Amino acid sequence: MTQPPIAPHAPRSGLGAEYLDLLKRQGAAPAALIEHVVADDLVTVAYRGRFLASPVFLSAAERRAVAADLLQIHRLLSELPRRLFGGDIEGLARGVGMTGTQADIVRRAATADAPLMPLARSDLYRGADGFKLLELNITSALGGFENAGINRAMLRHPVLAGFVAERNLGYADTFGGIVKTLYAECAAHMDTDGRRPVVALVDWPESFVSYEPRLRVMAALFDGMGIDAVPCHVGQITERGGRLEVAGRAIDVVYRFFLVEEIATPADAAAVEPLLRAFEEGGVGMFSRLDSELYGNKGTLAMLSDERHRSAFTAEERACIDRFLPWTRHVRATTTDRAAQEVALLPYAVEHRADLILKPTLLHGGSGIVPGWTVGPEEWRARLTAAMDGPYVVQERIRPIPEVFPADDGDGTQDLFLNWGVFLTDPQVTGGDGYNGCLVRGSTDPEVGVVSMSGGARVACSFHETGEAVEPS
Repeated sequence: MTQPPIAPHAPRSGLGAEYLDLLKRQGAAPAALIEHVVADDLVTVAYRGRFLASPVFLSAAERRAVAADLLQIHRLLSELPRRLFGGDIEGLARGVGMTGTQADIVRRAATADAPLMPLARSDLYRGADGFKLLELNITSALGGFENAGINRAMLRHPVLAGFVAERNLGYADTFGGIVKTLYAECAAHMDTDGRRPVVALVDWPESFVSYEPRLRVMAALFDGMGIDAVPCHVGQITERGGRLEVAGRAIDVVYRFFLVEEIATPADAAAVEPLLRAFEEGGVGMFSRLDSELYGNKGTLAMLSDERHRSAFTAEERACIDRFLPWTRHVRATTTDRAAQEVALLPYAVEHRADLILKPTLLHGGSGIVPGWTVGPEEWRARLTAAMDGPYVVQERIRPIPEVFPADDGDGTQDLFLNWGVFLTDPQVTGGDGYNGCLVRGSTDPEVGVVSMSGGARVACSFHETGEAVEPS
């Protein structure tokens, strides 16, 4: 598997280069550039002061192109049951590694007369030949929902505020787009005749222990938009008179932060059953539906990428897949390579260890991922052998090209390697082209397998070209 040559630096957009030059001329200290962000309680809960000194910038053309590709991929993923499984949602669920219980749950959650509304956050690397989609997180449990707060806080620094105003740049209100999607998807339950809707922010008991502070941030944001949001976990929801309740309050919508992967035992399924039954009976809205994660599963990207499914897609769709997706395959005895030739996967993957990454299809947050270049040949072979015929994929390594940022000590610049977390919504719901903001994570390590907060990455917001001025807050 031949990798393209790596540019010494990313051709950072003209805006990015101009902004770095402005910072140098103004002598702006990195610490001063983020001091208002660090002081903002709503964003520091999530990121603990780990912010990059510069935002990133997207041209109008880049924003439109990424949004169009993401919308196309989202549509294709949501149509996989029909295109590849004769409409059998459970068949797709089993095909990507879900258990029988999980497959039954997503089947029950799917609503034929209500197509899945786009709501997702991508993981993109910018390689030498453009953006590549590593994963598409299709769920309501999206980290980064508060990222517009970083934009607002950074705009309090006069250098960035002046630059943004002069060039008529803007930023997307990611949380605002999520709320619009919530109203559209759960319209029957959010229309409460003037009463503030009650939305339960429902996590899993184990993860709620650490995630509760973040949910309280979301509840505060909801409060500002006229919605009563109650952070809780699945075990704190009760039934009374055919209605779901939390803390003695009837629930209009279950905002789901728990994941299908967490429903692993009969006891887990029993804990979720009241919520799923209430949804089926129309007593509560669920955002997003449990079947959404079926389409955000890494295994579905492998189905799009697999050469053996080419005939299911049009020429235009195939062009998008080829341009935007890295080579991704299920870990099976045989597969197809880039040249559409059938090969034995194990020797092929062993030979190309430095260019492949092994991923579980169901886990999230980088759990269970093994970059081939970070382990020795024997361990790599053992990991592949253990994953054979299981819920795993191998994916082509995308080497993110370095992006230039201000050095932490204020003296010169440094190279960072970015994961671009572009948010996607339905243009008919939120307006525009579907782009709903971008939160980037940056690492100084060029060999990093996963650019993540747990791996020491720091975050930055994004601004994009627009014809409308944005006023500093």
